[in-house]
Amino acid sequence: MKVIGSDELSKFYKKHNQAKSALDSWYAEAERAVWKTPQDIKDRYGSADFLADNRVIFNIKGNHYRLVVKVRYQNGIVAIEWVGTHKEYNKKTF
Repeated sequence: MKVIGSDELSKFYKKHNQAKSALDSWYAEAERAVWKTPQDIKDRYGSADFLADNRVIFNIKGNHYRLVVKVRYQNGIVAIEWVGTHKEYNKKTF
């Protein structure tokens, strides 16, 4: 997959350096992945949640952090939309 929006991750690292290795691992794996359907994601990330408009929520580092992306399956694109703490996520609406 082509992952776009990695600047969101970089901004987040500056505040939460302890999330860097987990997010870097997710990023590297997403770039190597070929997700054709939501089931492809669910097969690898059993805790992933799916929202309308092809958005996916990933739990990062034991659910301390949340990563929200939009997946364009046909184009092979993953757009990072938001990353934050679990507490911050609870205040958001997507």
